[in-house]
Amino acid sequence: MRPFFVICAGLALAACTTVTSPPATAPAPGNASNAAPINSFSAVVARVEPVAEQVCRERAPRLNCDFEIFVDRRAGLPANAFQTVDRNGRPIIGFTASLVAELRNRDELAFILGHEAAHHIAGHLSRQRDTALRGALVAGILAGIGGGNAGDVRSAQEVGATVGARVYSKEFELEADALGTVIAYRAGFNPSIGALFFTRIADPGNQFLGTHPPNAQRIQTVQRTLETLR
Repeated sequence: MRPFFVICAGLALAACTTVTSPPATAPAPGNASNAAPINSFSAVVARVEPVAEQVCRERAPRLNCDFEIFVDRRAGLPANAFQTVDRNGRPIIGFTASLVAELRNRDELAFILGHEAAHHIAGHLSRQRDTALRGALVAGILAGIGGGNAGDVRSAQEVGATVGARVYSKEFELEADALGTVIAYRAGFNPSIGALFFTRIADPGNQFLGTHPPNAQRIQTVQRTLETLR
């Protein structure tokens, strides 16, 4: 039987796309311009990254705050943005080219970049892993007490890890929306415009153990945070 912490480690990270380093095929971001966001990527990063790193040093001085940000231009990848860390603990933020191409302006790009940076600053990846480990441990123990065999215990651990990883998932997203608003605003962008991105994506609703909160709640979080900044 695989140790439960191996199972949990994988599942705890499964809620977000993760990599250990940027893909070798991912080229450097494009040149700044006033055209589509994918052509403005460098310009937005140049303004948001130093602010995100400063906020990181202010709020989480023990973390590695040297962000690495890139666009993965491989064909066929779905629209996605993610935050992870490499094996040395350096935070990485990745965008697929398909997501950047869908964005309508630099404010949306800046807001999403701030949101992903906020996940790192708030320690969401490690906190998610911890809750998954606890969920797997409790579920595995209960399965064992109930007379389950090794396969039953392993299955219970996997379910427990999944549930544990999702317990605070919505809360983490709203925390990242709020702190991402601060980062984008301090970088000189308009998070209110940036949050309009939520009006164009599928609304997950308020599903039990869902991974994301309702879009309307996310927009409200941005607006409430902005009121404290102005």
